[in-house]
Parts: sequence; structure tokens; C-alpha cells
Amino acid sequence: MTRARGRMLPVLAATALLATGCHRTQVATPIPDPRVVGDRIVFPSDAPQLGALSVVNADPEGVRTARFFGHLVWDEDLTVRVFTPFAGRVRRVLVGTGCAVAKGTALAEIESPDYGQAQADARTAQSAERLAASNLTRLRELYENGAAPLKELEAAEAESTRATAERERAQARLAPYGAPADSVDGVFLLRSPIAGTLVERNVTPGQETRPDQMLANAPQFYSPLFVLSDPTRLWIELDASEADLGALAPGTRLEIDSSAFTDRHFEGRLDVVSEAIDPVTHTLRARGTVPNPDRQLKAEMFVSVHAPTRASADVSVPAPAVFLKGDRHYVFVEEQPGTFVRRQVDVHDEHDDRVLISAGVHAGERVVTEGCVLLEQLFD
Repeated sequence: MTRARGRMLPVLAATALLATGCHRTQVATPIPDPRVVGDRIVFPSDAPQLGALSVVNADPEGVRTARFFGHLVWDEDLTVRVFTPFAGRVRRVLVGTGCAVAKGTALAEIESPDYGQAQADARTAQSAERLAASNLTRLRELYENGAAPLKELEAAEAESTRATAERERAQARLAPYGAPADSVDGVFLLRSPIAGTLVERNVTPGQETRPDQMLANAPQFYSPLFVLSDPTRLWIELDASEADLGALAPGTRLEIDSSAFTDRHFEGRLDVVSEAIDPVTHTLRARGTVPNPDRQLKAEMFVSVHAPTRASADVSVPAPAVFLKGDRHYVFVEEQPGTFVRRQVDVHDEHDDRVLISAGVHAGERVVTEGCVLLEQLFD
């Protein structure tokens, strides 16, 4: 019995060894590394690195836009700056800032000795004309009855003509100011020459005024007493460089943004482009018109302006797709799934987190936007 048990032990041991070998863990097959061939990287179809890459289409740019900084001002076609034509003292201001006025509305009363003298001259000229007309009538009757010589009649006719001309001259001096010639009170009513809104007032009661305040219409030296305009339409002045000359043409639509209204865009139109470049700053002056019906935009406000220029052959890609190596720009283009090629590109411009490429990539090609650093490291 003991001898038989001893013969079975080697058999059991061999059987156990055979069973152990049947359940041994198998070693996984390794995934091949990506291959680098020149500027091309080829990944196996099941490479885990592919999950870290994001690829998008390169889009045609279409219409290119140029960006400028602008300055809003009053529309000078609808604006007038009012000065006094007579020296004097302001007695009353009749209209406040922000008020709408009609043409001819009195803005201020000004006590003026010069104006009083002009009124007196007009009254004197009227009296002289009446006297000359009466004398002419009397002499004509005398001459017809043979009681007065012809030369006296001719002298009376000349005097009557001179008196009429003097009366017309005196009244013409007062006529532009809407002043009656039948009183001499020395109080001049400064009136609005246009219908509009009083947007600026630089006068107070008791202030002395002079006609030379306008100083050849240079308000930067002397402010006008009143400024009237139409705030529902403004001008926009642009400062552009010589390189932007091709982007500026009368009739171009302008998209205007203000930091005061981040959720709204305003539209305008370019009207005039200067015929000369500023010799000092080498900037180009341009002006446009901006409708402002709700008066949200204000004169003297600074704004940014986008102007569509012309159709472009450039393509647009997200900014992260382009990277710099040395002094050159590159992108990775997906030639086919798992195959990427590094291409040098010519960058034209960048705005709104998009890069405009003029050469190296065609519209519709797929470029890598996330994972460019990973791909570039494979070349090292």
C-alpha cells in the first residue's frame, strides 16, 4: 500500500504542473509608435494619442473687414454755432440746454448800445424819407403851376431817391436779425437760425458779449454762445493709415461699437475720404454719417469701427491652430484619418480669435486646433 502511494506522487505532481501551465496570464501585444516621415506623422488607427487631438475645417474668409477707431461729432450739415452780431450785455437767457427750438426762436435778450444805434439810424432814415417825399410832392405841384424852377424839382427828386436808399440800407442792417425798425429800445433778441435742439450753451445773464468772439469762426479760441444741432444724426470721423486706403470708399457700410453699449451694434455709412494724407502723422481722414434716432450715441464719444472691404481668397482658422517655430508660422493638416502633415503658412491678419492665412492651407482642409504641441514634440 505504501509502495503504491509512492508511485502515484510523481504522476500527481506532473498533472498539477500541467494544469498550472494551462492557466498562465498572456502578455498584451504592444501598440506601434507613430511614424515620422519628413513633415508627416502617421498614427496607427487605435493610437490613444488621437483622442487628444481636435480637428476643424479651414473656412473661406469671404469678406475682409478693416478696423478703425472713430470719434463722434455733431453733423455740421445740421449744426449752427450762434454768436452775437452786436456788443452788449446778456439780460436774459430764454432757452435751456436740451430744448427743441423752431427757426427764429429767441434764445437770449442782449442790451446793446450798438443795436440801439442801428435802430435809431433806421428811424432817422424813415423820417428823412418821409420829409424828402413830402418836399418832392410840394415842389412838383409848384413846378406844374409855374411857381418853381425845374432845377429845384430835380434836386428834390434826387434827395428823395437818396433818402429812400438810406432808409433801405438802415432797414437791411436790421432785417437779418428779425428786428423791427419802429422802436429804439436797444434790446436785441438773439434768435435761432435753424430748427433743432440746443445742445450747448456758453452764456449766462449779465455776461458781456462781443461780435469778434467768433474770431473768423474759430470756436477753439472763443466758444459760441449757443450750439444748435440735430442729435438724431451724427458724423463719425476716422483716422486710418495709408495701408487702409483700399478699405475706405464712399458708400462703405460701417459697423460701430461703443464700450457703453456692449450688447448693441450701430450702423453708419462712409461719406467722404480725404484727398490728402496728413504730412506729419501720415494718417488719412475719413468721415461718415451715423443715424441716432434714440439718441443713445453722444457727440465726442470714442467708438470702434469695422468696415467690410472686399472679397478675399484667404482662409480663416482658429488662432490655436497656428504656432510659431523660429520666425515662421505652421499648422498641422489632417491629410487622412491618423495622418498629419506640418505645413508652413503665410499669416495675413488676426482678429476675433481667428487667424487669416493667405498661403499654405486651402478652404475645406482640416487643421489641428488642439494637440499641436503633442504633434510637434514627435519631431524631436
